[in-house]
Amino acid sequence: MKYRFFWFLTFSFFVFQAYAQSELPAGYYVTVAAYSKAHEDYAQKFTNKLKDKGLDARYGFNSSKNLYFVYLSYFTALKPSLVEMQNVRNQGEFSDAWVRVVSGDIPADNPVASQKPVEESKQEVPVEPTPVESKPVVEEPEESVTEEKPEDEIEITDNPPIVQHDPMTLGNTEVFLSLFNAANNRIVDGEVQVIDTERSRLLTTVKGNEYLILPDPKSQSGQLTLIGEVFGYRKLQYEINYPLPLADTVKPYVELMGTTLAIKFDMVRYHKGDIATLYHVYFFNDAAVMLPESKYELNNLLQMMEENKNYRIRLHGHTNGNYHGKILALGPEKNFFSMEGVTQMVGSAKDLSYKRAETIKEYLVTNGISADRIEIKAWGGKRPLYDKHSVNAKKNVRVEVEILQE
Repeated sequence: MKYRFFWFLTFSFFVFQAYAQSELPAGYYVTVAAYSKAHEDYAQKFTNKLKDKGLDARYGFNSSKNLYFVYLSYFTALKPSLVEMQNVRNQGEFSDAWVRVVSGDIPADNPVASQKPVEESKQEVPVEPTPVESKPVVEEPEESVTEEKPEDEIEITDNPPIVQHDPMTLGNTEVFLSLFNAANNRIVDGEVQVIDTERSRLLTTVKGNEYLILPDPKSQSGQLTLIGEVFGYRKLQYEINYPLPLADTVKPYVELMGTTLAIKFDMVRYHKGDIATLYHVYFFNDAAVMLPESKYELNNLLQMMEENKNYRIRLHGHTNGNYHGKILALGPEKNFFSMEGVTQMVGSAKDLSYKRAETIKEYLVTNGISADRIEIKAWGGKRPLYDKHSVNAKKNVRVEVEILQE
């Protein structure tokens, strides 16, 4: 019996190790192919073919994308990864190579970090099933080379015709939005708002650490405003010119890397006195129980509290209007995201706002945060952001986080 139990533990350990080694650590990967979770054999086969050609190719799984990525190089910083990506593209064989960014804390000692740059190869790689992810090919204009001749052999010819290349604009330039916290070497998972500066109009919201072609504001100035806003970090706002983005490369947050324009959002944690709203934490009606989609932002708050043990916060609860009636609160089993097992009470809008803030505190405490680091303040409907009958009235229902100590 003991032998079987020992065998089971050993087997489980190696299964876990195999999975852990295949999961890609946080960082920047110069990638040439991606395959679905069901086709790890394709990823392995393609990797082996690249190795047979002398390339230091590897592959690994990324849970957030649910894909296997075949990559040629790994980096712990953005700039060298984009430079290497451009080198790979210029070699021609992998003209659509891209940098896959895996968010999270970049490990200081990473076994995949010691990789050689991609070597040139003239062999053709057999075509596998079409990868499920690819990047647009951005080609650089070829440079003309003039061979010098001795003076007695110089030929007089007509001037060659002038070729007018398209100017570099954000309409034909690949942009990479980097969200990074340099204080702890973390790639931050978040979004960036793209705003038409002239009309103060939101054009789109895009994921950070991704490639994209920014939308044209079609305004006279051509100015775009990019807002990087991730809960747990101070909001950053940058301006960029759509027709002439190269003029913006003198700014510290913009850098041209090959044919990719990198816009760097250096994310900074909240400071004492900052107040942020948990806009993506939602509650069931008349209840201090959260909807399941609240988990992502809650976990951002949890991560912030875990990262800095000196943080002390105050949770401010708000409702829409002066409510009085039944309140559905957490039951003894503390089902934070389910109405199963709730308890019912009667109370005011202030009571409801308190219970909602208390639910968030309970979630943090349940996940290891000391209760004495969290205070609660209930406001009910006394501090609305909008009229309680307006189309934005739902935004009055919110919990704010105030930093008391950092």
